Amino acid sequence: MSNTLSAAMTHAMEHQKQRPALVTAGVQALNRLVPIALRPSGQGRAVGRFLLGLYNGEDFPFDLTDLRGLDLVLFEDCLKVLMMDYSPELEVHERVQNGSAIWQQLMEMWAPEVMQEC
Repeated sequence: MSNTLSAAMTHAMEHQKQRPALVTAGVQALNRLVPIALRPSGQGRAVGRFLLGLYNGEDFPFDLTDLRGLDLVLFEDCLKVLMMDYSPELEVHERVQNGSAIWQQLMEMWAPEVMQEC
Protein backbone atom coordinates (compact mmCIF):
# COMPACT_ATOMS: atom_id res chain seq x y z
CA MET A 1 0.00 0.00 0.00
CA SER A 2 1.40 3.42 -0.90
CA ASN A 3 2.16 5.97 1.80
CA THR A 4 -0.43 8.32 0.29
CA LEU A 5 -3.17 5.70 0.41
CA SER A 6 -2.19 4.67 3.92
CA ALA A 7 -2.25 8.29 5.09
CA ALA A 8 -5.66 8.81 3.48
CA MET A 9 -7.08 5.72 5.18
CA THR A 10 -5.65 6.81 8.53
CA HIS A 11 -7.15 10.27 8.08
CA ALA A 12 -10.56 8.80 7.17
CA MET A 13 -10.54 6.54 10.23
CA GLU A 14 -9.56 9.46 12.46
CA HIS A 15 -12.38 11.54 10.99
CA GLN A 16 -14.88 8.76 11.77
CA LYS A 17 -13.71 8.71 15.40
CA GLN A 18 -14.15 12.47 15.67
CA ARG A 19 -17.47 12.53 13.81
CA PRO A 20 -19.81 12.42 16.86
CA ALA A 21 -18.01 15.35 18.47
CA LEU A 22 -18.00 17.28 15.17
CA VAL A 23 -21.74 16.75 14.77
CA THR A 24 -22.47 17.82 18.35
CA ALA A 25 -20.35 20.96 18.03
CA GLY A 26 -21.84 21.69 14.60
CA VAL A 27 -25.44 21.36 15.73
CA GLN A 28 -24.79 23.57 18.75
CA ALA A 29 -23.13 26.17 16.51
CA LEU A 30 -25.97 25.95 14.00
CA ASN A 31 -28.51 26.64 16.71
CA ARG A 32 -26.53 29.73 17.71
CA LEU A 33 -26.22 30.91 14.11
CA VAL A 34 -29.86 30.59 13.06
CA PRO A 35 -31.12 33.46 15.25
CA ILE A 36 -28.28 35.65 13.95
CA ALA A 37 -29.17 34.75 10.34
CA LEU A 38 -32.74 35.92 10.93
CA ARG A 39 -31.63 39.39 12.07
CA PRO A 40 -31.70 42.23 9.55
CA SER A 41 -28.02 43.18 9.90
CA GLY A 42 -24.77 42.80 8.02
CA GLN A 43 -23.73 39.85 10.14
CA GLY A 44 -27.20 38.37 9.78
CA ARG A 45 -26.91 38.61 6.01
CA ALA A 46 -23.49 36.95 5.98
CA VAL A 47 -24.61 34.10 8.25
CA GLY A 48 -27.89 33.71 6.37
CA ARG A 49 -26.18 33.54 2.99
CA PHE A 50 -23.63 31.09 4.44
CA LEU A 51 -26.41 28.79 5.66
CA LEU A 52 -28.24 29.05 2.35
CA GLY A 53 -25.02 28.18 0.55
CA LEU A 54 -24.68 25.01 2.59
CA TYR A 55 -28.30 24.19 1.84
CA ASN A 56 -27.94 24.66 -1.92
CA GLY A 57 -24.70 26.19 -3.16
CA GLU A 58 -25.79 26.22 -6.77
CA ASP A 59 -28.90 28.31 -6.18
CA PHE A 60 -27.42 30.31 -3.29
CA PRO A 61 -23.71 30.92 -3.98
CA PHE A 62 -21.76 32.32 -1.04
CA ASP A 63 -18.72 34.57 -1.20
CA LEU A 64 -16.30 33.25 1.40
CA THR A 65 -14.81 36.71 1.91
CA ASP A 66 -18.13 37.66 3.59
CA LEU A 67 -16.97 35.59 6.56
CA ARG A 68 -14.34 38.27 7.23
CA GLY A 69 -17.08 40.63 8.37
CA LEU A 70 -18.19 38.35 11.18
CA ASP A 71 -17.22 38.54 14.82
CA LEU A 72 -14.68 35.82 15.61
CA VAL A 73 -17.21 33.76 17.60
CA LEU A 74 -19.63 33.71 14.66
CA PHE A 75 -16.83 32.90 12.23
CA GLU A 76 -15.79 29.94 14.42
CA ASP A 77 -19.41 28.76 14.59
CA CYS A 78 -19.60 28.86 10.77
CA LEU A 79 -16.47 26.70 10.63
CA LYS A 80 -17.99 24.21 13.07
CA VAL A 81 -21.11 23.95 10.92
CA LEU A 82 -18.97 23.54 7.83
CA MET A 83 -16.96 20.76 9.49
CA MET A 84 -20.19 19.02 10.48
CA ASP A 85 -21.46 19.34 6.92
CA TYR A 86 -18.24 17.93 5.41
CA SER A 87 -19.85 14.50 5.17
CA PRO A 88 -23.52 15.18 5.78
CA GLU A 89 -25.87 12.53 7.02
CA LEU A 90 -28.69 15.09 7.00
CA GLU A 91 -29.31 18.30 5.10
CA VAL A 92 -28.30 21.30 7.18
CA HIS A 93 -31.90 22.55 7.56
CA GLU A 94 -32.94 19.16 8.93
CA ARG A 95 -30.69 19.66 11.96
CA VAL A 96 -32.80 22.44 13.49
CA GLN A 97 -36.38 22.48 14.67
CA ASN A 98 -38.70 23.94 12.00
CA GLY A 99 -35.73 24.00 9.63
CA SER A 100 -37.75 24.04 6.42
CA ALA A 101 -39.73 27.08 7.55
CA ILE A 102 -36.60 28.82 8.80
CA TRP A 103 -34.75 28.23 5.53
CA GLN A 104 -37.76 29.54 3.61
CA GLN A 105 -37.55 32.70 5.70
CA LEU A 106 -33.79 32.94 5.05
CA MET A 107 -34.45 32.67 1.31
CA GLU A 108 -37.02 35.45 1.47
CA MET A 109 -34.67 37.67 3.50
CA TRP A 110 -31.32 37.04 1.86
CA ALA A 111 -32.06 35.71 -1.62
CA PRO A 112 -35.24 37.38 -2.87
CA GLU A 113 -33.86 37.39 -6.41
CA VAL A 114 -33.79 33.57 -6.38
CA MET A 115 -37.28 33.44 -4.91
CA GLN A 116 -38.59 35.59 -7.79
CA GLU A 117 -37.18 33.12 -10.32
CA CYS A 118 -39.07 30.20 -8.76
